[in-house]
Amino acid sequence: MIVRGADLKDLSACVLIDTSYTTEHVWQIRTEERPDEEILVTFHTIRLPRSVRAKPPRDSDALVEDWQRGECFLVAEHDGEIQGYLNMVVHPWHSVGWINDIGVQRKVRRQGIAGALLRSAFHLGKEQNLRTLVFETQTKNYPAICFCRKHGFAFCGFNDQCYRSQDIAVFFARSL
Repeated sequence: MIVRGADLKDLSACVLIDTSYTTEHVWQIRTEERPDEEILVTFHTIRLPRSVRAKPPRDSDALVEDWQRGECFLVAEHDGEIQGYLNMVVHPWHSVGWINDIGVQRKVRRQGIAGALLRSAFHLGKEQNLRTLVFETQTKNYPAICFCRKHGFAFCGFNDQCYRSQDIAVFFARSL
């Protein structure tokens, strides 16, 4: 398998990758405003009564727009077939790379492809003198949350107004 920058032909294959996931857990948010102007926010892992299949909220139009930026759109290819992709937008002023999407074909998941894409993003981030990579996902995407934590990302925030779907976005960061 090789990881390389994506071209237009690759983008067509990336758009066709099924990015849905199955989960039995979610992160549940609990907020509490206390009288002394303290706000307490906690996340708890909750086991669902049954497995749920879901899809990330970003659509293929957003993927195409990010590819057109030409900043960091990587693909993992094996035997001429695109098996996965990683899309990162660079914010030079903040020295941050923002990972918007990682997608891997269902038939080859859990074989290290997303990790290889992530390592390449780390390498590119260092080449561009970025100080941090931020990974965005949803509280219901427990597989992505576990992936972030496994690869050294630490929880760094949330936004409950981020998506039209009203999913809560959670953010994880890793210093380079």
